[in-house]
Amino acid sequence: MEKVKITQTRSMIKRPTTQQLTMKSLGLRKVNQSVEVEYTPQIQGMVKKVSHLVSVTEL
Repeated sequence: MEKVKITQTRSMIKRPTTQQLTMKSLGLRKVNQSVEVEYTPQIQGMVKKVSHLVSVTEL
């Protein structure tokens, strides 16, 4: 699997609970925080759900 860098670009304030929990499960808490993860189908689904809050960069 390839690795990707996921960066939170927008705030989670006033977002639905499911989106907040998805961001938490990705390991993102603050704006401009980044995590490097393997791009599995599960991660792809999470990123799709919160695509308006994050940016994804291939490594």
